[in-house]
Amino acid sequence: MNRSLLPFCLLLAAAAGTLTARASAPRPEPAQQLQGPTDSWPTYNGDFSGRRFSPLTKISATNVGALSLAWMYRINLPQGTPAVRIAGTPLQIDGVMYFTIPDHVWAVDARTGRERWHHAWTSKGGIHLGNRGVAVAGDLLYYETPDCNLVALDIKTGAERWHKSICDLDQFYYGSVAPVVAKNHLFTGVSGDDLDIPGYLDSRDPATGELQWRWHVVPQKMDEPGSNTWPNEDAMKHGGGMTWTPVTYDPDLNLVFVTTGNPQPVVAHKNREGSNLFTGSIVALNADTGRMVWWFQSAPHDTHDWDATQTAILFDATIAGQPRKLIAQASRNGHFFVLDRTNGKAIVSKEYVKTNWSLGYNAKGEPIPNPAKEPQVDGALVSPDQSGAANWPPPALSPLTGLFYVNARRAFSVYYLYDPDDNPQGWGGTDRGGYSEAMTQAIDYRTGAVKWTHPWEGGSRAGLLVTAGNVLFTGGASNDIVALNATTGDALWHSRLNASVGNGPITFELDGRQYLVVGAGDTLWTFVMNR
Repeated sequence: MNRSLLPFCLLLAAAAGTLTARASAPRPEPAQQLQGPTDSWPTYNGDFSGRRFSPLTKISATNVGALSLAWMYRINLPQGTPAVRIAGTPLQIDGVMYFTIPDHVWAVDARTGRERWHHAWTSKGGIHLGNRGVAVAGDLLYYETPDCNLVALDIKTGAERWHKSICDLDQFYYGSVAPVVAKNHLFTGVSGDDLDIPGYLDSRDPATGELQWRWHVVPQKMDEPGSNTWPNEDAMKHGGGMTWTPVTYDPDLNLVFVTTGNPQPVVAHKNREGSNLFTGSIVALNADTGRMVWWFQSAPHDTHDWDATQTAILFDATIAGQPRKLIAQASRNGHFFVLDRTNGKAIVSKEYVKTNWSLGYNAKGEPIPNPAKEPQVDGALVSPDQSGAANWPPPALSPLTGLFYVNARRAFSVYYLYDPDDNPQGWGGTDRGGYSEAMTQAIDYRTGAVKWTHPWEGGSRAGLLVTAGNVLFTGGASNDIVALNATTGDALWHSRLNASVGNGPITFELDGRQYLVVGAGDTLWTFVMNR
């Protein structure tokens, strides 16, 4: 049986008031989802914007050192279960927290860690690399399974209501993304990187799971938009572009923003001459129809496995004296972009770590690949390496500091081409690593300039959370959760955990107390400010 661990002194404090029943706040309406959550964390990034910004201030840069452990929940599965890693972001709604690993969902009390229910899916296979979490709408909770199913559960009991197939397991797709619910749409992406299959984004009915529309990342016919960037229809239909990061959404524009993966074959590329739209891109779709409104290609004709699925964050700011609706991404290839989210036009294009693979930017602000840095039979030294300057862990943005935060790496690797054939399949090559250094970068979104850097002695690939208390939370390089000053990058506090942080931290307020939650290995850790 799973048990939460609660220190005796905190148990007494809980009995005095933390466990007092209080009226539940109503779940946020879509228009409120851009304001930042307070008493809940109702969707993957906290709100539709992707900012991972909390307006809470009870935990601040001046008192963060007083954080104490409230409870911890360790997953206890049968012996022989593959290694467990909490990679998804928990949701917290009405005092209950929901989190996942592949094939499993838990509901635990957010105040105590006591288990409410546990749902286990009987898997038919698939890649069990990770699961990024759930979505909630009304009394239904949704998650994806590695064997290509979208499952709806009763939020109170964990009982299955229905499930729908969303991809073909026989083609080696798998499900890992956290769904997102907006309006009357349930947005689900797909994963699968190795066998030259096309990526897509689905919009489904939240009540039934029935398909409303499907947008393919790569064109399926030669007369479709973007088909002129592929040599033929066969190359397009096998062109990749997976959609394995949760989308962001603007309710005023009614646009859903999807970031897309790398083209396939992944490293060998002779059979896909051209920029390979709409892989490696930020794409704006009409939420009701799936019609593409605009696109911007962060990684044209990628040959290094630099999928551009990093979260694209929405925010409003004044640029050159004019109020603008903006979207920003720190892409895996080492370049930072700020676009006008009404039309996709670039405002800022700049490196956020030093790279060596591009020849500058084209008229649209997109990087121009250097052919000399494509994989070679005898090797090409490239920076960044295959894991990228950034990867999937979510970034954050603070409207108070004007900074975009991302955990980054500068790394060098030699890229080799194994399959020089004119029609390669699969990967057809790989890289071999060398020097690397890790850091948290704080980027001025108005200019793209790096305002401060916090170096890590080792690696840090955790997600980020920033608050109005001027605190930036992330995972450190020593199996710890770390608080940095959001304005300066100075270290403020850290606490050792059982493993490295595997997800993005969240925060919320219950009973007048602000909580901080983070996953590390097989354990969910929850801290509280009792002052």
